[in-house]
Amino acid sequence: MNVLRYCAAPLVALALTVSSSAFAHDAGDPSEKVTVLQDQMLKNVPGKKALMIEVDYEPGQSSIAHKHDGTAMAYVLSGSITSQVKGEKAVTYKAGEYWYEAAGSEHLVSKNASATEPAKLLVFMVLSPDEKILVPLKN
Repeated sequence: MNVLRYCAAPLVALALTVSSSAFAHDAGDPSEKVTVLQDQMLKNVPGKKALMIEVDYEPGQSSIAHKHDGTAMAYVLSGSITSQVKGEKAVTYKAGEYWYEAAGSEHLVSKNASATEPAKLLVFMVLSPDEKILVPLKN
């Protein structure tokens, strides 16, 4: 039960942070599935934590335009993901490929590049405990 108690707070915080993305999609197009794998304070970097999440996209699914308060590194576990950060061209990454996003980068496009196959990302972030994982962008 200690594990459940330990994981409950980060899961609730993540659910509240990303819940706005669920409302940004039509009822027939639900939001991507986000699973917190690890959420740990960093002993060697006071005031910062490391967060590891898995993002599952159904075929054709996408995230809303957003930014991350923290630094993010993404690795494609399966399928292919199209990603675009403001000021850069959209790039499609295949399984085994990865990218970096500096804190505060505006992530304009993050979507499954396939209309027929699912895709999965592993995302590692470093941020302060009070910083938001995902901040929706206003038009």
